[in-house]
Amino acid sequence: MQIENLAIAIDSVWIMLCAILVIFMQAGFVLLEAGSARMKNAGHIAGKQLLSFSIVALAFWAVGYGLTFSEGAFIGVGGWFLDFPVEEGAVPTEILFLFQLSFVAVSLAIAWGGFAERAKLSVYIIFGILYTIVIYPVVGHWVWGPDGWLHALGKQDFAGSTVVHLQGGIAALVATMMLKPRLGKFNKDGTPNLIPGHNQVYSVLGVLIIWLGWFGFNPGSTLTAQDGFFGYVALTTNLAAAAGAIAAMITIRMLVGKAEIPTILNGVLAALVAITAACAFVEPWAAIIIGAIAGSLTVFTAIYFEKKGIDDPIFAFSVHGVAGIWGTLSTGLFASPRLVESVGVGKAGLFYGGGLTQLGVQALGVFVSAAYVGVVTFMILWVLKKISGIRVSEEDELLGLDLSEHGGYGYPEQLSKAEMAKLSKKEGAL
Repeated sequence: MQIENLAIAIDSVWIMLCAILVIFMQAGFVLLEAGSARMKNAGHIAGKQLLSFSIVALAFWAVGYGLTFSEGAFIGVGGWFLDFPVEEGAVPTEILFLFQLSFVAVSLAIAWGGFAERAKLSVYIIFGILYTIVIYPVVGHWVWGPDGWLHALGKQDFAGSTVVHLQGGIAALVATMMLKPRLGKFNKDGTPNLIPGHNQVYSVLGVLIIWLGWFGFNPGSTLTAQDGFFGYVALTTNLAAAAGAIAAMITIRMLVGKAEIPTILNGVLAALVAITAACAFVEPWAAIIIGAIAGSLTVFTAIYFEKKGIDDPIFAFSVHGVAGIWGTLSTGLFASPRLVESVGVGKAGLFYGGGLTQLGVQALGVFVSAAYVGVVTFMILWVLKKISGIRVSEEDELLGLDLSEHGGYGYPEQLSKAEMAKLSKKEGAL
């Protein structure tokens, strides 16, 4: 009995540690998104990330966790406020909740990328609540729920290429299309203008923090420290990320002649996204291929969508949506029989003689998940647009969201006299 209790204690500490690592990824998103935005919006973006986590923490505790992980055919029908039966010899529900909460927070942070620099603060709040209780739990239940229908089909998504990243990426794409491009992003002939972020060092540090946090994200999804398998998952995760960085650098160098730093960062993140579904199912050599393809793919898709007039400020759909699709499909190609048998989910991939079965299940999961998230995101934003609007005024966008939404500047020493006069005039009118 003492040995059993010790095993549960070890697993509990391991999962709690991983939850903290993934929650710390929010700091990475603060630096990445703020650094990738203009100076006049940096404080808003940083503060919004804190607000986002607070919204998710309350909504997922009250409703979202129960919808995702309680029993039910289409969606969970119990577990409100973590009202789950206490199981002897199991990790406490509270710890499992904190771990899963960290995943939802990451998914919403991804979605916010499509809103950046032009959405109203009120839209963040309302959409954040609805995303946590109406969007994320449905797909989460389908894939990870105890009786989710995609789970029953054997869909392989070890740590969330579909559940976390594809959902966030699709929501970001819908949002950025409905909000329309930022002022000055495109010329009259449709050609794009570069709107660089204000601090590449912040962006690099942000990605390094996110990379570190991913060692909680993927290895933590083993939900146990007892067999040491989390070390293998950490290995495939790290190899993929490194391959994504190199592949993205080579690709952008071939295209424009320069090794652009933001593109290399996107290559790292895209590779991490892609390996998240496959990390427990593929061999190390396959992880490198998956990461490298993701790194290159995000370069081409980012350029393509920008040419099509889509202004995705941090390329959330290319990095998380497209890479999430590729990562989800990749297990249908590369899933190793020995690992599939060990993990006990789905079947071997096409390249191991497994046929098209697993690839078909993966493709079905991508399609239904993307369709659900896309439709519901559009409906929510359409209603908000009709009721109160979802985009700030042109004047507020030009002034910057730091001042227009919060009344304070992230870099007050850079505040020009003209901007100060505008702010004083606006406050006087109130």
